[in-house]
Parts: sequence; structure tokens; C-alpha cells
Amino acid sequence: MELTQVILGPIVTEKAERLKASAHHTYTMRVHPHATKIDVKNALRRFYEADVQTVRIVKVAAKTRPIQAGGTMEKRHAGKKALVTLKPKSKPIDLASFEVPA
Repeated sequence: MELTQVILGPIVTEKAERLKASAHHTYTMRVHPHATKIDVKNALRRFYEADVQTVRIVKVAAKTRPIQAGGTMEKRHAGKKALVTLKPKSKPIDLASFEVPA
């Protein structure tokens, strides 16, 4: 998979910010549905010079609700997210300032 398409963006929630600020340095991000742990690790190493300790991948199911006439409406699309723990000596990563090097 093309490494520039692996990381889609950060997940900004209270829990994600708490994990980032803890001593574990765990970052939460949305990733491409076909991305693997190895793809995420290689993309972070290449574009952010981050030393990754572990990568955990979680599939997020779509959230639906019923509407008229027996139909359903999708409130949240299905996707995939990654929880990445950096090594203690690694520099922090800023997912908001991602630019593909030329």
C-alpha cells in the first residue's frame, strides 16, 4: 500500500488526548481500511521519524439508526483506527501538520 495514503488523520477525543498526555505516549489516528500494522509503522517512521513500539488496529463498525418504512440511516461510517505507542526516547508526532515530502 502507498504509505502516503495510510494515515488519514488524528482522532481528537478526550480519551485520545488523555492517552497522548500519559506516560505511555499513545497516539490515536484514523487509517485507511486496508492498512496493516506494518504499513502504519513504516509510514510513521518515514514521514515523522518516530520510533514505534507497538501498533494496535481497531475496526470501527458503522452506527445506524432506523428511519421510516423499515429503512436505516448510517450516522457514522465504518472505518479503521490505530493506537500507536511510541518508544520512550522517540520524539512526539504532530499529525495535524502532515506534508508529503517531494
